[in-house]
Amino acid sequence: MMRTATGVLLAFVALAGCDKQWGRTEGNQTEIRVVGDEQKQLHELDAFNLAIGLKRAIYDAGYTCKRITDAGFVGTWKNLDEWAAHCVNDVGPPRDWAIFAGPDGSAQVRECKDVAASGLPACLIRQRPQGSFTFKKGQEPVAENKSG
Repeated sequence: MMRTATGVLLAFVALAGCDKQWGRTEGNQTEIRVVGDEQKQLHELDAFNLAIGLKRAIYDAGYTCKRITDAGFVGTWKNLDEWAAHCVNDVGPPRDWAIFAGPDGSAQVRECKDVAASGLPACLIRQRPQGSFTFKKGQEPVAENKSG
């Protein structure tokens, strides 16, 4: 009889803790954000080199992007930095991409039209790099002087 009572008591104790998640404490917790060197380096690039890096991520994900005409930093989501790139191709309409850079050097690429619908931050560029997306610094075309 004592064993049955003890068994029932243990069952109730076990059920009482079912609504709690293991390893999680109640109250305010400070979130720790991990940032990798690759994420930091993206913020230091000029427009031309940022376009190269974002294009590479887009191609590595299996998509195409002939030319980036606009890009920049969108914000952070968990441990990821979100970047946006506007791609123009020879054929078809332009496409906007969200590139999520991880602290381990990884990148996840999504079309911007799908990002907001999935609960991720929308592709609104908050910080653009300096320079041109199509010309390297010092290689900008020089206007011809047609006077005379």
